[in-house]
Amino acid sequence: MTTFQTVDDLECGQRLLVRIDINAPVEDGVVQDNRRFARHAETIAELLAEDHAVAILAHQGRPGRETFVPLEGHAEILADHLGREVGYVPDTFGEEALEAIDDLDSGDVLVLENARMCEEELPEEDPEVKAETAFVRTLASEFDAYVNDAYSAAHRSHASLVGFPQVMDAYAGRVMEAEYTANSAIQEREFDSPVTMVLGGTKAEDLIPVIEQVDDTVDRFCLGGIVGELFLRADGHDVGYDVDGTDFFDHQWDDHRETIERVLSEYGDRLHLASDLAYEDAEGERAEKTVEEIEKATSYLDVGGETTGEYVDLVGDSEAVFVKGALGVFEDERFADGTVDVLSAIAETDCFSVVGGGDTARSIEMYDLDEDDFSHVSVAGGAYVRALTGEGLVGVDVLEQAD
Repeated sequence: MTTFQTVDDLECGQRLLVRIDINAPVEDGVVQDNRRFARHAETIAELLAEDHAVAILAHQGRPGRETFVPLEGHAEILADHLGREVGYVPDTFGEEALEAIDDLDSGDVLVLENARMCEEELPEEDPEVKAETAFVRTLASEFDAYVNDAYSAAHRSHASLVGFPQVMDAYAGRVMEAEYTANSAIQEREFDSPVTMVLGGTKAEDLIPVIEQVDDTVDRFCLGGIVGELFLRADGHDVGYDVDGTDFFDHQWDDHRETIERVLSEYGDRLHLASDLAYEDAEGERAEKTVEEIEKATSYLDVGGETTGEYVDLVGDSEAVFVKGALGVFEDERFADGTVDVLSAIAETDCFSVVGGGDTARSIEMYDLDEDDFSHVSVAGGAYVRALTGEGLVGVDVLEQAD
């Protein structure tokens, strides 16, 4: 288990620099609420109850993208979740920010500007290099301690995530603590009965290594989405390539064909591939075909009913289930059956369950499933995948070293 300090180890009434991850969808320039705000608000509320003064570091988007916006709207959403005023300053570590920080009293919350608007934030560099940046050195001198609650960004070696633990007391927030504990369970827990992993979504290249690296723990894999079609292609079926202007399959096939074919050969008896797929027919309705009768001329948007039934049965017979990625385009109700039915089966099963990835977690909310019916619903994407494979997370490593 991890050995980092947590907020339980903080003395009351300190000035805290708190890194959270409230990177969220942006529509027409306006940031949208998501479950990350609610999760981090719980950590912040607990810190305020202990009379801490809190300044928040966060990021939004990347330079050059439409989602790269200031954090004023984020401060407003946080205020709604906290039920109290949250300040905002359009500066990160300049004079305006330092004046606002100096004015912080116990119980105050201040959101600093988008960390990625600082040149020293983004390049992936060693923590020791980040610790020497003016960004880190300037802010570190203004606070008693640093709290990292941004587990979902813990795989990034950015200044706001890895620099501060090098130069000041550092602690894990509640989201960091809970996410790390749950997402590392596949590496650290032993299960007596079958362990099932459901893999889907669009980023097959992220998931293929998972199959090989957890083979000692996971007994069977249920595949859907893009990764499922690519494995069906390797198995000789007429799917798993781009049609109608799509851009999901061919580049991933070209880059990973050899690995996919090797994994299929070595783990074929543990890989459960779709036996049928769903598509939109000429009338705009959901229709299904078995993979044997498919000649791909349109996009397939969900696993079919026969496949869903098989996956539901496998889940029901599992002691633990880990999910990464949706089995279909669940945003469209016509093609949500695979994702929602499997998640519902997990919720009804008395098993240890972790559902990871932003899109998959969003489907729980969209279809009124109860988050409490799962052992853990992760808000992380890339960090969740790395935890599944046992790969280190630099943001966690520096917290452990700071203990």
